[in-house]
Amino acid sequence: MIISLHNKSVKETAALVARKKERDRRGLFVVEGMKMFGEAPAERISQVYLAESAEKEAYARYEEKLSGLPCEIVSDEVFGKLSDTVTPQGILCLVRQFSYSMEDMLSGKEKKQLLFIILEDIQDPGNLGTIFRTAEAAGADGVIMSSRTAEIYNPKTIRSTMGSIYRVPFLYAEDLSSIIKKLREQGVNVYAAHLQGGDYDGGQDYRKSTAFLIGNEAKGLREETAACADALIRIPMEGQVESLNAAVASSILLYEAHRQRKMS
Repeated sequence: MIISLHNKSVKETAALVARKKERDRRGLFVVEGMKMFGEAPAERISQVYLAESAEKEAYARYEEKLSGLPCEIVSDEVFGKLSDTVTPQGILCLVRQFSYSMEDMLSGKEKKQLLFIILEDIQDPGNLGTIFRTAEAAGADGVIMSSRTAEIYNPKTIRSTMGSIYRVPFLYAEDLSSIIKKLREQGVNVYAAHLQGGDYDGGQDYRKSTAFLIGNEAKGLREETAACADALIRIPMEGQVESLNAAVASSILLYEAHRQRKMS
């Protein structure tokens, strides 16, 4: 059992939790909690850490999975140093990062009509994780993000995805306009959520291959990005509300597409 806060692997894991640069360098991200460990693909897990106080519960729930993985038991004090949460859950694992291409995103085109959410400069990790979770629930085929969007491997983002990080394809793009152009060339209709748009439920057919563009929480979409879309759409709002939270807006649009497809 590891009891020293100065243990090399403890310090290296703490660096992974704290720094994006270290996560990128090692190609790993950190997952914490029983549920998130249980859903993590075993073939992508490189190391597991168990708090001494959580060892019995973890093995009772996941003995078969744990038996095939490298696992270290650490003191509760050491685990507290590794944890990014106020109340540590006793199990943490290092997972190899995912890699997807635009070709991966479009691979299902011959079988069905695709659905994407495209995010420009979303900054809040909680919003980003929630959008991933909603994308999975609504049957989306992937999430495409500008390079200035929050880091998907930030521990706060990972927690907010509630496991969807393992199942929803995604990619970052330096130039969203080129991605949007490629999608349109592949027959994907691109709709930009915009205050100057027409109502989102004004007759658009989201049963066809569709992508929704969502902009930054404070500034919305850049005009040059919005101009790349096939059409601008707006979620109607009453009272003095000027805009909706980015995750809420994404949910409304994705579920309108989901509703139309279920009814067809």
